[in-house]
Formats: sequence, C-alpha cells, structure tokens
Amino acid sequence: MALRALLWDVDGTLAETERDGHRVAFNRAFAEAGLPLHWQEGDYGRWLEISGGHERLRFALTELEGEPPEPERVRALQVCKQRHYTSLLAAGGLGLRPGVAELVAEARAAGLAQAIVTTSGRQALQGLEQQLLGSMGPAFSLRLCGEDVARKKPDPEAYQRAVTALGWPAADLLAIEDSPQGLAAATAAGLPCLLTLSHYSRPLPLERFASARAVVSGLGADAMVLRGPPCQAGRITLSYLQSLL
Repeated sequence: MALRALLWDVDGTLAETERDGHRVAFNRAFAEAGLPLHWQEGDYGRWLEISGGHERLRFALTELEGEPPEPERVRALQVCKQRHYTSLLAAGGLGLRPGVAELVAEARAAGLAQAIVTTSGRQALQGLEQQLLGSMGPAFSLRLCGEDVARKKPDPEAYQRAVTALGWPAADLLAIEDSPQGLAAATAAGLPCLLTLSHYSRPLPLERFASARAVVSGLGADAMVLRGPPCQAGRITLSYLQSLL
C-alpha cells in the first residue's frame, strides 16, 4: 500500500507550543482582563483535555463564576489571548520540534501531499506559519482549522473533511498526532496514526495510545520507538512512516 499524504496536527506535533506558547498567552489574557486565573505549567495538561481555546475559556469561566459566560466575553478573551500568542511567536521563543523540518522536506521531495489538521484557530496557525514554517509553507496543500468544523477533536470531523478534500482512501494516508484527543479523532476517521509524544502527553500511560500504529518519543535524532515497528535510522523517516500502513 502506497503512502499518499501526511496529515499533521500542529500544537505539540509540529511545534511544542502548549506549555510556553498558548498557556502563557492565556495567562496574559487573564491578567489583562483582571481575572483571578493563572494556569501553572504542571496543571495545564488537564485543560488540554478540552479541545479549542473558546471551549477552554468557557469551561474555565463557568468553573470560576458558577455560570456560563456571555459568548462575546469569551470571544474578546480569545482575541486577547491570540494577540499575546502572536507576540510570543514573533519574539522567537518557540520553534519546530526536532525532525519536523526534515520529515516535511523528505515528504515534499517524494511528491507526497501534506495537510495541516488542527483545532487551533486560523489566526494562531497563520502566526505559527509566518514565524516557524517559512519556506516550508508551500509543502502543505490543505489547512483545516477550528473555524472549519462544527465539532473539534476528538470528534473526527476535521480529519473526515481532510480525507474528502484529498480524495484518497483514509487507509492510504497517515496522521501525525501527539495527544489522546487527536489520536481518537484520526482513528475514528479511519486514518492510521503515528503518535509522537509531546511535553503534556509524555507522562501519560502508553495504553492511552493503543490505537496508534506506533508511539515514538519524537521525530528527530535519537527518537525512540516506544510501541510499534522498530526504526533503525536514528530518526523517523518517510520509509518508516510507509512501514506503518
């Protein structure tokens, strides 16, 4: 079976953005709004169980105040948070995860289609692309963001839309994810999935990723396969991804 396309998650997969990017931006937005909220690094993992910034904010405000907030208030907080996130990206404090650039380039050279499938908003993705992807941007022929779906991961809608847009059977494609929610979405859409552990998924038991074709510590040099076929190349290569189908 030929591998035809890679479908990339963003946060935690392309870049380690959650701890030092989104979390910090949320905290700055809370401070600017005068809210008694501050998400500590060690506690932020539980908030990642809620997919989507709007959804996360709505839950946090409801938990804090005992009633759901007005939608406009959530939107304003999210706009403020995105402004701070864009500033963090521009300051150069975030980068692609090791091995990502090499794998994107290898897939592009081989003529594979590549897509971005994320629950993040389009503004956050555009900021990340401008600061981190640069000349690699044209490698991605399709981008699906949180605004493009009615239901975010772990719902499979985003991946289902990507499969339809690419026009190949799901079995010929490979999703690359870092979280249980992303893995659940890809699996429900019928996609094989490589799970690359990120800062917040690394402490989770491997049983949470049982449906992945392989679980790896990362994509770059010294990557370790924690579950799945062995890889002898020293990093995750396109030929290794092909072996997962």
